[in-house]
Amino acid sequence: MVSVKKSNLLLPLVLLAAALAACSGPATVPASPAAPATSAAASAPASGAGVTCTYKATADAAKKVALPPTSGVANSGTAAVTLKLNDKALTLTLDRERTPCTTNSFVSLVSQKYFDGTSCHRLADSGIFVLQCGDPTATGTGGPGYEFADELSGEETYPAGSLAMANAGPGTNGSQFFIVFADTQLSPNYTVFGAIDEAGLKVVTAIAAGGQDGAWGDGTGKPKLPAVITSATVG
Repeated sequence: MVSVKKSNLLLPLVLLAAALAACSGPATVPASPAAPATSAAASAPASGAGVTCTYKATADAAKKVALPPTSGVANSGTAAVTLKLNDKALTLTLDRERTPCTTNSFVSLVSQKYFDGTSCHRLADSGIFVLQCGDPTATGTGGPGYEFADELSGEETYPAGSLAMANAGPGTNGSQFFIVFADTQLSPNYTVFGAIDEAGLKVVTAIAAGGQDGAWGDGTGKPKLPAVITSATVG
């Protein structure tokens, strides 16, 4: 089950029937897996040919950024991002082939320094094991001022090290994402667009070991230890 609020992004608390909501006043996502939303690149040409992505502008930008490019979006290979969490480097490898539109959006936000100086606002450390980031307001309601479709196969899994999008229901991806720090069972409703390296996983696991404050009232809370994205760069 996943609870996400309309202008929030959030993850699910499977075993506790509580959800990792990333919004103010989370909406509840059905406990049974929903049919995968139409992929943002559903009509994409063959791998490597480039795709067209659609990003729908919204009126809720937490931090002003330009929309990502929409045409000729790379759909082969990978993209590398270095994300510094508390000044410790996490190497992210993003999957352009499987999730071109999600990767394109994330790279665009990184290039515009959208994530710099933002705090990861939600930690789930029981039932599911994720650190949720990507909201400049740290309230769970912030987004980039646009949303886009899921890129799902319906067979997504969430092992430790996975990098996935939080959402408020089908087709509501924005900037909030989560890092899985221990193998987690979730419905296949969250676009998995990459992975973090082993060293980065240790950084996240150490933050999770500090616990959370229960602030969200659903079994999750803000990390007790600092979890600040000091910078993010492409490459």
